[in-house]
Amino acid sequence: MYKLPEKYRDELREPIGELISEEDIDKKRMSGKVVSVGDMVTATLIKHGIEPDISIIDHRIERKEYGNEIGIKAGEAEVKKITNPPGVITDELWNAVEESYVSEKNIRIEIEGEEDLAALPAICLAPSGTTVLYGLPSRGIVLVKVGNDEKNKVLSFLKKMEE
Repeated sequence: MYKLPEKYRDELREPIGELISEEDIDKKRMSGKVVSVGDMVTATLIKHGIEPDISIIDHRIERKEYGNEIGIKAGEAEVKKITNPPGVITDELWNAVEESYVSEKNIRIEIEGEEDLAALPAICLAPSGTTVLYGLPSRGIVLVKVGNDEKNKVLSFLKKMEE
Protein backbone atom coordinates (compact mmCIF):
# COMPACT_ATOMS: atom_id res chain seq x y z
CA MET A 1 0.00 0.00 0.00
CA TYR A 2 1.16 3.51 -0.80
CA LYS A 3 0.07 6.59 1.14
CA LEU A 4 0.59 10.13 -0.13
CA PRO A 5 2.34 12.39 2.39
CA GLU A 6 0.81 15.89 2.34
CA LYS A 7 4.19 17.48 1.48
CA TYR A 8 4.21 15.75 -1.95
CA ARG A 9 0.63 16.59 -2.97
CA ASP A 10 1.70 19.63 -5.05
CA GLU A 11 4.00 17.46 -7.20
CA LEU A 12 0.94 15.63 -8.52
CA ARG A 13 -0.39 18.88 -9.98
CA GLU A 14 2.35 18.66 -12.61
CA PRO A 15 1.20 16.57 -15.59
CA ILE A 16 3.11 13.37 -16.30
CA GLY A 17 2.17 13.62 -19.99
CA GLU A 18 0.71 16.21 -22.34
CA LEU A 19 -2.01 18.51 -20.99
CA ILE A 20 -4.85 18.71 -23.52
CA SER A 21 -8.38 20.10 -23.68
CA GLU A 22 -11.52 18.20 -24.61
CA GLU A 23 -11.36 19.77 -28.08
CA ASP A 24 -7.95 18.13 -28.64
CA ILE A 25 -9.17 14.56 -28.04
CA ASP A 26 -10.29 13.93 -31.63
CA LYS A 27 -6.91 15.11 -32.94
CA LYS A 28 -4.80 12.86 -30.71
CA ARG A 29 -3.65 9.43 -31.80
CA MET A 30 -4.17 6.91 -29.03
CA SER A 31 -2.22 3.70 -29.30
CA GLY A 32 -2.25 0.45 -27.38
CA LYS A 33 -4.87 0.00 -24.71
CA VAL A 34 -6.71 3.19 -23.81
CA VAL A 35 -7.08 3.71 -20.07
CA SER A 36 -9.20 6.46 -18.52
CA VAL A 37 -8.85 7.52 -14.90
CA GLY A 38 -11.69 9.60 -13.52
CA ASP A 39 -15.38 9.95 -14.19
CA MET A 40 -15.20 13.14 -16.25
CA VAL A 41 -12.34 11.85 -18.42
CA THR A 42 -14.19 8.56 -18.99
CA ALA A 43 -17.43 10.37 -19.88
CA THR A 44 -15.53 12.74 -22.20
CA LEU A 45 -13.90 9.86 -24.09
CA ILE A 46 -17.25 8.07 -24.46
CA LYS A 47 -18.83 11.32 -25.69
CA HIS A 48 -16.14 11.42 -28.40
CA GLY A 49 -16.80 7.81 -29.42
CA ILE A 50 -13.77 6.33 -27.65
CA GLU A 51 -14.59 3.36 -25.42
CA PRO A 52 -11.71 2.92 -22.95
CA ASP A 53 -10.27 -0.58 -22.62
CA ILE A 54 -9.91 0.11 -18.90
CA SER A 55 -11.75 2.84 -17.00
CA ILE A 56 -11.30 3.70 -13.34
CA ILE A 57 -14.13 5.67 -11.76
CA ASP A 58 -15.47 6.53 -8.29
CA HIS A 59 -18.85 8.10 -9.18
CA ARG A 60 -17.53 11.51 -8.15
CA ILE A 61 -16.25 14.58 -9.96
CA GLU A 62 -13.85 16.70 -7.93
CA ARG A 63 -14.94 14.74 -4.84
CA LYS A 64 -18.64 15.50 -5.34
CA GLU A 65 -21.16 12.79 -6.20
CA TYR A 66 -23.19 13.14 -9.38
CA GLY A 67 -26.27 11.41 -10.77
CA ASN A 68 -26.52 9.67 -14.14
CA GLU A 69 -26.24 12.91 -16.06
CA ILE A 70 -22.71 12.39 -17.41
CA GLY A 71 -23.58 9.14 -19.17
CA ILE A 72 -21.12 6.54 -17.92
CA LYS A 73 -22.60 3.10 -18.46
CA ALA A 74 -20.76 -0.17 -18.10
CA GLY A 75 -21.85 -1.32 -21.57
CA GLU A 76 -19.83 -4.40 -22.47
CA ALA A 77 -17.24 -3.78 -19.75
CA GLU A 78 -16.67 -6.25 -16.96
CA VAL A 79 -17.10 -4.37 -13.67
CA LYS A 80 -14.69 -4.80 -10.74
CA LYS A 81 -15.79 -3.14 -7.51
CA ILE A 82 -13.07 -2.25 -5.02
CA THR A 83 -12.46 0.01 -2.03
CA ASN A 84 -9.73 2.66 -1.97
CA PRO A 85 -9.59 5.62 0.44
CA PRO A 86 -8.44 9.13 -0.60
CA GLY A 87 -4.69 9.73 -0.77
CA VAL A 88 -3.92 6.02 -0.86
CA ILE A 89 -3.13 3.30 -3.40
CA THR A 90 -4.32 0.08 -1.79
CA ASP A 91 -3.13 -3.37 -2.79
CA GLU A 92 -6.70 -3.96 -3.98
CA LEU A 93 -6.47 -1.04 -6.43
CA TRP A 94 -2.97 -2.03 -7.56
CA ASN A 95 -4.04 -5.64 -8.18
CA ALA A 96 -7.25 -4.62 -9.99
CA VAL A 97 -5.25 -2.44 -12.40
CA GLU A 98 -2.64 -5.16 -12.91
CA GLU A 99 -5.31 -7.81 -13.65
CA SER A 100 -7.10 -5.44 -16.04
CA TYR A 101 -4.04 -5.12 -18.26
CA VAL A 102 -3.95 -8.87 -18.92
CA SER A 103 -7.68 -9.15 -19.60
CA GLU A 104 -8.99 -9.39 -23.14
CA LYS A 105 -12.24 -7.75 -22.02
CA ASN A 106 -12.97 -4.09 -21.40
CA ILE A 107 -12.77 -3.49 -17.66
CA ARG A 108 -14.49 -0.87 -15.51
CA ILE A 109 -12.95 -0.51 -12.04
CA GLU A 110 -15.53 1.11 -9.77
CA ILE A 111 -14.05 2.46 -6.58
CA GLU A 112 -15.86 2.97 -3.31
CA GLY A 113 -13.80 5.86 -1.98
CA GLU A 114 -11.42 7.77 -4.27
CA GLU A 115 -9.56 7.21 -7.52
CA ASP A 116 -7.41 10.31 -6.89
CA LEU A 117 -4.10 8.43 -7.23
CA ALA A 118 -5.20 5.67 -9.63
CA ALA A 119 -3.27 7.20 -12.54
CA LEU A 120 -0.02 6.20 -10.83
CA PRO A 121 -0.57 2.41 -10.95
CA ALA A 122 -2.30 2.81 -14.34
CA ILE A 123 0.92 4.28 -15.76
CA CYS A 124 3.38 2.20 -13.75
CA LEU A 125 1.79 -1.13 -14.66
CA ALA A 126 0.95 -0.28 -18.29
CA PRO A 127 2.67 -2.01 -21.17
CA SER A 128 4.74 0.44 -23.24
CA GLY A 129 2.60 2.04 -25.90
CA THR A 130 -0.51 2.23 -23.71
CA THR A 131 -2.40 5.54 -23.64
CA VAL A 132 -3.46 6.64 -20.15
CA LEU A 133 -5.69 9.69 -19.72
CA TYR A 134 -6.47 11.32 -16.39
CA GLY A 135 -7.97 14.60 -15.27
CA LEU A 136 -6.15 17.56 -13.78
CA PRO A 137 -8.92 19.55 -12.04
CA SER A 138 -9.53 23.01 -13.54
CA ARG A 139 -6.71 22.47 -16.05
CA GLY A 140 -7.73 19.73 -18.48
CA ILE A 141 -6.89 16.16 -19.40
CA VAL A 142 -3.43 14.65 -19.22
CA LEU A 143 -2.63 12.26 -22.08
CA VAL A 144 0.25 9.90 -21.31
CA LYS A 145 1.79 7.73 -24.01
CA VAL A 146 3.45 5.24 -21.69
CA GLY A 147 7.12 4.52 -22.18
CA ASN A 148 10.13 4.04 -19.91
CA ASP A 149 10.41 7.76 -19.05
CA GLU A 150 6.82 7.95 -17.83
CA LYS A 151 7.12 4.70 -15.87
CA ASN A 152 10.36 5.89 -14.23
CA LYS A 153 8.77 9.21 -13.28
CA VAL A 154 5.94 7.35 -11.54
CA LEU A 155 8.28 4.85 -9.89
CA SER A 156 10.42 7.62 -8.42
CA PHE A 157 7.29 9.30 -7.06
CA LEU A 158 5.99 6.04 -5.57
CA LYS A 159 9.30 5.65 -3.70
CA LYS A 160 8.52 8.91 -1.87
CA MET A 161 5.19 7.56 -0.71
CA GLU A 162 4.97 5.54 2.47
CA GLU A 163 4.57 1.84 1.88
